[in-house]
Amino acid sequence: MPIDEWLRTGADGVTRCWWCGEDPLYVHYHDAEWGRTITSDTRLFEKLCLEGFQSGLSWLTILRKRENFRAAFDGFDIERVAAYATKDVERLLADAGIVRHRGKIESAINNAQRAIELIDAAGSINAHVRSFAPDTPHRVDSPTGIPPLSPASTALSKDLKKRGWSFVGPTTIYAFMQSMGVVNDHMDGCFARAECEGV
Repeated sequence: MPIDEWLRTGADGVTRCWWCGEDPLYVHYHDAEWGRTITSDTRLFEKLCLEGFQSGLSWLTILRKRENFRAAFDGFDIERVAAYATKDVERLLADAGIVRHRGKIESAINNAQRAIELIDAAGSINAHVRSFAPDTPHRVDSPTGIPPLSPASTALSKDLKKRGWSFVGPTTIYAFMQSMGVVNDHMDGCFARAECEGV
């Protein structure tokens, strides 16, 4: 597929990556968030959790529920989520505003506990994750489009799994790395590509 077929020009005349379509929420996410640098451990933990919840679903589904997730998980405060008990799991399973999947809920709690350990060991989630950034941070666009994973995401996935994290497969981690700006997968021709490269 030619690279220009991975782009679309919206009604506002702006050329973007094709995947955000016309949904205003998704367009805003593409324009203002995806691929832009995030360093806050709280926000990075949130992204890791939501990428796990997204498994098997569309990201737009998660975006539409994100504020509900934030309310249900105490703003993804790592210490608070790490202290959740059985009653909290039951509370979350009864919350129709989020994805009610016991395994994913329990994973978020487990990962909060592992996040505390990681912060103690590495100083921050941000520092640890960015230590896995590829030497060439910005992928060269190709006719095959955006890859589902990378050597860097596979390495980070393996590292996190060894540390006891769950729902952190290499594809999930690659989506996480894209969203937080470790890699820049805005297509060549998308207005946001240069902005995310800091040009």
